[in-house]
Amino acid sequence: MRPTRVPTGRPQEPVPPRRAVRAPRAAVVALALATASAGLAGPARADERGARFEDAGGIHVVKVRRIDDRQYSVRVSTAALGRAVDVRILLPTGYERRASAHYPVLYLFHGTSGRASDWVEAGDAEKTTAGRPLITVMPDGGFDGNGGGWYTDWADPGTGLGPSKWETFHVGQLIPWIDRNLRTVSRREGRAVAGLSQGGFGAMSYASRHPELFVSAASFSGAPDISSNPVTSLGATGVVSYIAVALDGVRPDAIFGSRLTDEINWRGHDPAGLASNLRGMRLALYTATGVPGPLDPPAPDPAAIGIEALTHVSTVSFHRRLDELNIPSRYTDYVFGTHIFPYWARDLRQHIGPLMAVFADPPRPPAETSYRSIDRNWSQWGWTVSLKRPAARQFSALSKASGTGFTLRAAGTATVTTPASYRPGTRVVIRVTQGRTHRVLKATADPRGRLTVTLPRTHGTATTRVNITTAQTAR
Repeated sequence: MRPTRVPTGRPQEPVPPRRAVRAPRAAVVALALATASAGLAGPARADERGARFEDAGGIHVVKVRRIDDRQYSVRVSTAALGRAVDVRILLPTGYERRASAHYPVLYLFHGTSGRASDWVEAGDAEKTTAGRPLITVMPDGGFDGNGGGWYTDWADPGTGLGPSKWETFHVGQLIPWIDRNLRTVSRREGRAVAGLSQGGFGAMSYASRHPELFVSAASFSGAPDISSNPVTSLGATGVVSYIAVALDGVRPDAIFGSRLTDEINWRGHDPAGLASNLRGMRLALYTATGVPGPLDPPAPDPAAIGIEALTHVSTVSFHRRLDELNIPSRYTDYVFGTHIFPYWARDLRQHIGPLMAVFADPPRPPAETSYRSIDRNWSQWGWTVSLKRPAARQFSALSKASGTGFTLRAAGTATVTTPASYRPGTRVVIRVTQGRTHRVLKATADPRGRLTVTLPRTHGTATTRVNITTAQTAR
């Protein structure tokens, strides 16, 4: 028996509806338990009059369809997913005529059981972005409208759906592919991410795991807290497990793994747990309680009521975490409203103006780098950390990192490479402190102006402070 879909309603303009959440009504009770691959050479594909799209960075272009003057539907395949998916793209008006202009990009994600076309068919994205100097990219986040991939590389890549490496596809492949094929502002200051429901989680998860890539992140009725407190953890477990089994047709722990044995993986993708990584980014949260509001039909769907109530709890918890860390956000709680597209279309209309203002005057990167991750190897803000440790996933945290030193909390042996902050050939003295142990090392900046430091092995998680002294002025 096919599960019923939650009605998502229509935008105020008469466009075909697209439902972003598929769930049986009985699911409300269950819910309440609440590295890119190598490039592929290939021919360019294009509409003769418009933008050209060619293979790059592991993405193969299968088909390009120009829908109107601004809108393209591009079918692509990648080994990261094992099958073809769609990417819907909105170009700014006059893109073809202004051959020298470069534009910021908004990556806009759909929700559970959604498709790449949702935001234009039901979310009014084409009208909302009209007249804006903005490229909008709306990729599939699931296969053919199934439950969706939860914007992560799956813990089990061997299901019948294929590898399902969604983070690899969206972050490691799609972003550089868009930058290669379109005239983008291809740096943090020109890139934002947003999404609804499951896509709101994805937007905040990607932003918190890759803060150097995005200047802004927004969640519309999203679930940006999946692990930071027992209530949201229990709810997220029920939701993700239900979607995996009932909509994706896989084991309940295929996506993030088991809560009993893989809790670290859940925490390592939880925006609330990684909230400190978001410092310096412009953040926006939109939510309601699930109580029917002005954009609901006369007979609101119970599933839409219940799901919005759950995402409200998650959003409120995430917002409190941001407040605890003194990280500002634009927080909008409408109170009245359910989990349907008219509200998300309104969210996008209200978000687009402030977003364009951020692009026009982007915030500077943090003066000192702080970043935490469960990954064994990671790079952010020009810093690279490689760890040799017994556990494949374990938190490490870099803090107060600048040209004069850094603090690293990690287990095992760590090799840290700095940004290009020094004159090539600069000789430095490195003082390493671990507890009561002090060591002095010497190093020379490489031809790019970077330093590489291998720290002494620690037994268990330990804090190491590194001070860097040089007689030459840092660049």
